[in-house]
Amino acid sequence: MASITTAAEAVARIAYLSSNVILSVQPALAAESEFSEHLHAYSASRLPSLVAKEAPEVIAVRHNVDPLLSAFQPLRSGKLVSATTSSSILLPSIPHLYRLAQYPIVLHVSLHPLNGPDYSEITAIRQCGFTFLQSETLQEAQDIALTAHALAIRSGKGVIHFFDLANSKKDRPIQPGSLEFVREVLDVDSAGAIQLRKDESTSLYVDDGRRATITQGIPQTPGSSSGARGNARETSPQMAAEKRSIGEGSSIGSSIRESSVDSRPTLSSATSVESTVIRSVTSDDIYDYVTAIWSQIASATGRRYQIFEYTGPEDAVSALFVFGSTGLFVDELGEARSADEFAKCGLITARLYRPWIGHRLAQLLPASIRRIAVLEQIRRKTTKWGPVLLDMLTSLRSDPSANGSPLIVGHQLGYIEPSTVRQALRGIFQNLSSSSPVQNLEVGSSEAPRQSSVQYGLTQPTVENAYMKILDQVFGDRLYVANRLDAPNAGISATIAATPEYGFGSLLARKDRRNRFVGEVQTAAGTRDFGTDVPQHWLSKWALSAEDPQKANSLAPDVIARLSTDGSRLASTLLESKSLFFKESQWLIGSDAWAYDLGNSGVHHVIASGANVNMLIIDSQPWSERAAADEARRKKDIGLYAMNFGNAYVASVAVYSSYTQVLEAMIEADQFDGPSVVVAYLPYNKEEDSPLTVLQETKKAVDLGYWPLYRWNPNKEENGEPNFSLDSERIKQELKEFLRRDNHLTQLMNRHPKFAANLSESYGTEVRALQKRRAKDAYNTLLEGLYGAPMTILFASDNGNAESLAKRLGSRGKARGLKTMVMAMDDYPLEDLPTEENVVMLTSTAGQGEFPQNGRSFWDAVKDTTELDLCQIKYAVFALGDSHYWPRKEDKIYYNKPGKDLDARISFLGGKKLADVGLGDDQDPDSYQTGYAEWEPKLWQALGVDKVEGLPEEPPPITNEDIKIQSNFLRGTIAEGLKDTSTGAISASDSQLTKFHGTYMQDDRDLRDERKAQGLEPAYSFMIRCRLNGGVATPDQWLQMDSISSSFGNETMKLTTRQTFQFHGVVKSKLKPAMRGINKALMTTIAACGDVNRNIMVSPLPTRSAFHRDVHRVSARISDHLLPSTTAYHEIWLKEDDSSDEKHIKPIQVAGDAVVDKEPLYGPTYLPRKFKITIAVPPHNDTDVYAHDIGLIAIKDASGKRLEGFNVLVGGGMGVTHNNKKTYPRTGSMLGYFPASQIHLACEKIMLVQRDHGDRKNRKHARLKYTIDDMGLDVFRSKVEELLEARFDEPRPFEFKSNVDTFGWQKDEFGMNHFLMFIENGRVEDTAEFPMKTGLREIAKVHKGQFRLTPNQHLCLSGVPDEDLEMIKGMLKKYKLDNLHFSGLRLSSSACVAFPTCGLAMAESERYLPELITKLEDCLEENGLRQDSIVMRMTGCPNGCARPWLAEVAFVGKAYKAYNMYLGGGYHGQRLNKLYRSSIGEEEILDIMKPLLKRYALEREEGERFGDFVIRIGMIKPTKEGRTFHEDVAEEESDGE
Repeated sequence: MASITTAAEAVARIAYLSSNVILSVQPALAAESEFSEHLHAYSASRLPSLVAKEAPEVIAVRHNVDPLLSAFQPLRSGKLVSATTSSSILLPSIPHLYRLAQYPIVLHVSLHPLNGPDYSEITAIRQCGFTFLQSETLQEAQDIALTAHALAIRSGKGVIHFFDLANSKKDRPIQPGSLEFVREVLDVDSAGAIQLRKDESTSLYVDDGRRATITQGIPQTPGSSSGARGNARETSPQMAAEKRSIGEGSSIGSSIRESSVDSRPTLSSATSVESTVIRSVTSDDIYDYVTAIWSQIASATGRRYQIFEYTGPEDAVSALFVFGSTGLFVDELGEARSADEFAKCGLITARLYRPWIGHRLAQLLPASIRRIAVLEQIRRKTTKWGPVLLDMLTSLRSDPSANGSPLIVGHQLGYIEPSTVRQALRGIFQNLSSSSPVQNLEVGSSEAPRQSSVQYGLTQPTVENAYMKILDQVFGDRLYVANRLDAPNAGISATIAATPEYGFGSLLARKDRRNRFVGEVQTAAGTRDFGTDVPQHWLSKWALSAEDPQKANSLAPDVIARLSTDGSRLASTLLESKSLFFKESQWLIGSDAWAYDLGNSGVHHVIASGANVNMLIIDSQPWSERAAADEARRKKDIGLYAMNFGNAYVASVAVYSSYTQVLEAMIEADQFDGPSVVVAYLPYNKEEDSPLTVLQETKKAVDLGYWPLYRWNPNKEENGEPNFSLDSERIKQELKEFLRRDNHLTQLMNRHPKFAANLSESYGTEVRALQKRRAKDAYNTLLEGLYGAPMTILFASDNGNAESLAKRLGSRGKARGLKTMVMAMDDYPLEDLPTEENVVMLTSTAGQGEFPQNGRSFWDAVKDTTELDLCQIKYAVFALGDSHYWPRKEDKIYYNKPGKDLDARISFLGGKKLADVGLGDDQDPDSYQTGYAEWEPKLWQALGVDKVEGLPEEPPPITNEDIKIQSNFLRGTIAEGLKDTSTGAISASDSQLTKFHGTYMQDDRDLRDERKAQGLEPAYSFMIRCRLNGGVATPDQWLQMDSISSSFGNETMKLTTRQTFQFHGVVKSKLKPAMRGINKALMTTIAACGDVNRNIMVSPLPTRSAFHRDVHRVSARISDHLLPSTTAYHEIWLKEDDSSDEKHIKPIQVAGDAVVDKEPLYGPTYLPRKFKITIAVPPHNDTDVYAHDIGLIAIKDASGKRLEGFNVLVGGGMGVTHNNKKTYPRTGSMLGYFPASQIHLACEKIMLVQRDHGDRKNRKHARLKYTIDDMGLDVFRSKVEELLEARFDEPRPFEFKSNVDTFGWQKDEFGMNHFLMFIENGRVEDTAEFPMKTGLREIAKVHKGQFRLTPNQHLCLSGVPDEDLEMIKGMLKKYKLDNLHFSGLRLSSSACVAFPTCGLAMAESERYLPELITKLEDCLEENGLRQDSIVMRMTGCPNGCARPWLAEVAFVGKAYKAYNMYLGGGYHGQRLNKLYRSSIGEEEILDIMKPLLKRYALEREEGERFGDFVIRIGMIKPTKEGRTFHEDVAEEESDGE
């Protein structure tokens, strides 16, 4: 492990290793604390803790939500709990601290504020019963953190470890303690004893008498390591059960005297005849434990600790006792000169602050010390004398061993600038040595300068607007939220003012004020003090209806209008409170984010008062097993509590499940005359979670029964209506059964109050178990009428292949008379497995020989169980895998590992095989179907149904060709799918069709496994790709694209290798608005993807604008000529939603000018595969002209200034499938020369030949490159010429010199300026260090030329006139966009998107390539290669979006963190590379590249490019054509067998 650099990191590591559960207290769920970054990194690694087999659970908790409340449930279940927090939570947590002190919990406390911490937050809680340990340096932070955990385990008591982060920020990095060392100090055996015990206590705020105890037998030597540890092992079973009787004294911190004076209890008074004595843990026990722990640390490391630390001369006369930040004093005292007042001064600190063992301090100090200055860094003084000063006075003046008590002078330590430390010390010692020293002298400033640090403020998350907007919509001006976050409250902090308790008090005052106002109105109505008689009539009418919201609010405007025109003094007085004429809908909000209801006291007070007040309680806790089990946090139980009161309206709602139910509940709550409580579900993991995430979390919680939707109105009983209305339609009956089973309905009807029902299981667990059971029972019911043997088919599938096979097998089984049932493994109730007769299991292979996600829980249970007896079942297993996927011999075990393991385990548990395990191999001629075709007949034979006659024919599988022809010219059911709000996805067939419209459905791969584990659908979103001919955009278009990315996407734009804009993270609900926004910019997305001609690429050509204009015009002509003609794009994306009457549709200009619903070029099935065209202008091959279906090489006319025609290349293509040698990349073949005026027709005919002759049965063989190789180039040329009715001429001469971009400023022939800037991997985004997106947006507002996107993912700011040049340069510099000081390797690099959004990615690409280049740049610098251009490309899969096969060095993702390495591509983009190494990781990549770069620097010939060099020296052989790509590779891939 790397060195540890901060105290927070050291503490976080120890806490992670020593705990089952860690509470990470943070400013917000989305804002990191000092510790949380490290904790989350450790958690992501899934490494186990030392006290448990599994990884500890890291629970993020907001600082304002009573965070220590979350400790009780895991502590009571026998788990070791720790918390990492700032000191800001300590005082509000005092009610919990006194009880938590009797549990083995560790609190690691970073004192705040960071630049001048306040130690009064420690002294204020010193009597709470915790043990307090302090660390000062980085090394101490690690050792004392470990001490705290070991001490908690041994003593059974809570420990607070506190420290000042700033004190150690200049310390040198330390090495982490070894795992064995940590394990030994922790005493894992004692930890196991604690974990075995359970605590049945349920009270949260009342002391239930629990005390940590010791069972003492034969007296043991105090202070010995073995004794302390022996006690701990005896103690553990006792700690839960022992209760203290009323009046019994606490052993630690019960009073100032007891905490300040050591009192060693004896056992002489014991009268029991038993051989053991159970007693409370004392301060001496703590001392014995801690010294034994430190003895262990000293023996292992040589580092020694004492409960008090003294450093300085043994003959010191004066000393400083510092309870605060010591760092500055240590440095200054160490550099003291002999003439300084503080020379030969000692320094004292408390390592063990509580219990305070005073006599140990007296023994530690040199006898020569006569004066001690006590420095307390305490800002909040609550007593005249500081608490540490009192401890010191009591300890040293009452200790009989002290030879003459020293003079002790207290000082209050404030903030001291480093430059004034010497001056401060001089003042301290001058006061100390004076004849009459001043007590409580203030040293330093009372206020530290403000410094940027972690902020612990309150903010309302935007996601909560879902409910706030409904309140606004329903109640409008009537709405009054008493505790809104921005409400002005003079003299009250925002934190207090936002609490429901405070809000309730203000509402009562407001109600009293209105009642008085109603009385004033009634009095005024009887007077004649108005200018006219009109107001009296209206006031009387209003007074009669003042409490009726509808009538009072309808009358209020008229009353106010009459008073406004009256002009009398009385009218003016009443108008000063005119808002009170309206009957408000008064609400209190409870929210974990900003309005936390401590102990639900706000709820209690509202309900108990009977006042007509509405409460909206927002629960943001996502569903989990832990959340369901933690009754202290289950806000859904607030509803039960409120219903049991009997006088309140109660509703449980979820806006992302039933919007209508939320409206009904809020209206009913407002109408109810009495208290109302609406408990609202809004689950999110972080405050900025997307609505889609909230939607899917909500669906899961409601569907599983964790969050039932209901309404309870006690008044309905009077009308003979049911009080309780259950609105969770999908699980209505199931939830009613649960309510009946737990007697909830009986509780409600009889109104027996019970706050949190202690269920044997959570609702979620129950419902999921019931769903599994009912699904299986439903199958059994359906099968009862069938004859034949039963066959249960279980599958585990990630990509759908195993699932499809399972379903097909089930259908075939039914056709043979079997009673078949098909389920995912994880959906099957495992306890039923022994009762089955025939079980067939199919599983694919995920990752490194792992089970797919929907089979992992099943496998985990099967592999670990010893209780399943499967001797009665017969079974068969079929496995799907790829024998070449892991080519190394040592990795061959991963081939079909899940299926093989499952077969072996079921056999071990007694199952009898129906057939040997079947192995499907993607390398076989028909992929896994080859092995399956051999295996299935054996299964039918074993079941005795192999000779059934008259089996029905199976329909062929639906192909992409079927989807296209049935789509009605690309319509499908896309429009209907967009309206479906129950899912963030669209159907599989529609997801194929939307590609033609320029959008791909994707999901966040970073979250995929977690969401599967939680039972959620993937986090679906969409990628949108624009059709931007030649990559040219206007400034207005750039601004529109920027706005779309921020409004509808993930706030970034991707400049793609196809020279266009791409947006990611567009959720389904924003897809249509985004498409319309693109159309408003006179751009389109049609045909940006799909089996059509796509975006046409053109060299940016900044130095020859006239020639660029000619080429761009030709590209536009080709693009428009080959554009699909269907009107489906217009109908789906651009037509107004309410224009159902086709006669009234207003014409809308569409960028593609689609006007007819037919496809004269494409036909109803379009092309077999995608089709790409690019134009390159020699000498720049910056569009990779050889890599496309059609590559046009622009040829100049005789003047050399204008376009004449094109050399035409055909058959280029990059897509490959790993280990499938039938697939390969290919460079284009030369057809010949064709004039520019007719080139669009030549492109059309080439495309038509591909349309009619391309392979429509095998999409892996459907690109034009395979058509040409199958047909032969000459035959292909003849067919094109036949359609074209013209012949290609001989190609004209040309020369390419590079295929990278030329960066920097350049002038064209018209004197216009162009700047080509570096955009790494095309990602346009803002970061704290680089506000790129903002800068480009600001430039677009003033730029008068063009934005030209390059095929290498960079950007050319084109057409800047001289008069604007300095302005643009200034803006580029301001936003760091003019920085071109990058290595030649980085400037020549390119990567595809890959993770997290690309569904095909096997490894990282865009996020990883910059890191890899950084790790190579030192080598480039050392060997003089920093400025040399070497083309390096990376893709996450072999489909080749970044055109890796043409790079001089390329890395293509094979699996997570594993890449195939290719060498030998041509620098001009003219030659394919070849496989050099397979499935290598970063370490091997660097081991290969660094020596190779050094050799290149030393041995290259003049002008020799890297790709040519590796071929010349024999490292790799050249690839002369696509069909030889897999031949003569440097490393043959093994067959994995």
